Formats: sequence, C-alpha cells, structure tokens
Amino acid sequence: MIAFLTGRVAARGAGSAVIDVGGVGISVQCTPSALARLHVGETGTVATSLVVREDSLTLFGFADDDEKHLFERLQTASGVGPRLALAMLSVLDPDTLRHAVATEDTAALTRVPGIGKKGAQRIVLELRGKLDTPVLTDGTLPSAPVSGAGPNGAWRTQVVSGLVNLGWSGKDAEAAAAAVAPQAEETTDVAVLLRSALRTLSRA
Repeated sequence: MIAFLTGRVAARGAGSAVIDVGGVGISVQCTPSALARLHVGETGTVATSLVVREDSLTLFGFADDDEKHLFERLQTASGVGPRLALAMLSVLDPDTLRHAVATEDTAALTRVPGIGKKGAQRIVLELRGKLDTPVLTDGTLPSAPVSGAGPNGAWRTQVVSGLVNLGWSGKDAEAAAAAVAPQAEETTDVAVLLRSALRTLSRA
C-alpha cells in the first residue's frame, strides 16, 4: 500500500499530476484541493490510495488523510467506484459531503455528475452514520479554500479541463468558467473556482 508520495512535481494537469520520486515519474489522479498544493518544479506531497483492477493500477491523490479516508469510505456504498468518489470530493469538500449525508441533503449530492436523485438517496441510506461526525452543525455548506492555485489566468484552462473530465461538454464548461470569472478577481484558487463552476452548472 502506498500511503503517500513526496517528490518533485514534474507535471500538473486538470485532474492529475506526475510526481518524480527517485527518478520515477508516478501519475496520480488528484482532487482539486490536492492539485492546488502542487506546483511544477517544486517538491510536493500527496496522501494516496491505490486502486487495483485486473487491467490497471491507479493511484489517487489527496490533500490530506481526511480526504483519503473519506474517498475509501465512499466506495463502500453500492454503485460508488473510485472515479465517482473522486468526483464527489471534487464537487464537495469533506465537511460539506459529511454534512450532506448526515442531513440527507440529496440535492447537494446530485450536484455531482453521475449522481441522480435515486443514487443520492441510496448513498445517504448506506453511508449515514459511517462518515464520522460532520464538522458543521448549523446547516451551512462551507467552502475550504486552498492557497496556491498558480498565476492569474491559468485557472480558466484548469477549470474547463476539470469540468470536461467530470463529464460536462466543452460548451457548458466554457460557459461555467465565464460565469465564475468575476470571482477569479478575488481568488485564483482552482479548487474554489471549480466548485463554484459546478454549482453554476447544477442550477442550469
């Protein structure tokens, strides 16, 4: 089991990064918050979870152990595989996700591409009480910005690519990025902007 990786960031895309560990470039599929902490040419660390399939070995990366453990717990629900679990953590931060399950907020869960109303109800039924105690108790849905998203302007390409990777069309992704452009004047945090774009699409 590979618990974490530390090494020089050789490349970073919309949903993945390549980390050079001892001269070996290891590709990691990452959450937005994990990617926001990684900068090409600098040393970075991600908590990791290895998913083994008959025809593939895929390493998933997270900002911290909390994201990692939640990713693994989400997959205990019927119909939730690693890709959907990653999408859930891309749209909702860990505390918001716990809060949604604990309060049976299926509307929040259906913001995730690939989760319909019935799927959200099943997830709530199977995971309620199994995701630890949610930090939030006042009914609000928080955001957890992570600093270090990169230079101004780079956010748009990453947000559009991230939305396309999550299943949205290029046209919809561009429209959502345009909708959150005013917010980018205050922050270029890709994780924050991606979640805002996803909320825009969920209301469309």
